[in-house]
Amino acid sequence: MNSPLLDALLDSPALPELIYEAQKSLAQEQRLRRKFYEDITPENKWEFINGEVVLHSPALDRHLATSMRICELLRAYVRTRALGIVRHEKAMTSFPRNDYEPDVMYFGSTKAALIDPDTLRFPVPDLVVEVLSPSTEARDRGVKFRDYALHGVGEYWIVDAVEETVELHRLEGDAYPPAERQADGTLVSDVVPGFEIPVRAVFDESENLAVLRRILGEAG
Repeated sequence: MNSPLLDALLDSPALPELIYEAQKSLAQEQRLRRKFYEDITPENKWEFINGEVVLHSPALDRHLATSMRICELLRAYVRTRALGIVRHEKAMTSFPRNDYEPDVMYFGSTKAALIDPDTLRFPVPDLVVEVLSPSTEARDRGVKFRDYALHGVGEYWIVDAVEETVELHRLEGDAYPPAERQADGTLVSDVVPGFEIPVRAVFDESENLAVLRRILGEAG
């Protein structure tokens, strides 16, 4: 079944001209993307989004601490149960059009098998966590939100480290339905079997440590 956008395009008398312009623009974008791969360096956090090279500025400690707390809990759970791999920050995930470096990403066993020590461009993750910042929120809620859903990221966690809330978006078809902003309660993953953590463990150091000890204790 065609999308409304495609139906409108197919109905347009300007279809040949529009396709020509789209092909020309896409070819130029692909040339820029190849140059992007040649120019990137491991010292910085880079993304390629809709033909634009995005170089990220350093993050606030609040942002780093929040993403690290999630990563530590998820990584401990996944490692001790052999459920795949978890990566933090500068792992470049390649989508059909764009390249992103999410704050935290989880790859289940099938995709983890595609990753080796020399991997530079990672496959589409099964779960992505993005911690909002003023410079990234528009993309995190815009192009990334659509791209992650369209290409099968099973869960997308949007974390606000200032308001101390988490939105856990679960994929339905090729879209994410609206999700509640949780300031307390429990986050339950459908993508990582059995992974459940209190929301407060994302923001509170002592709560995070208590949950980490529980995860490791259960694994032992």
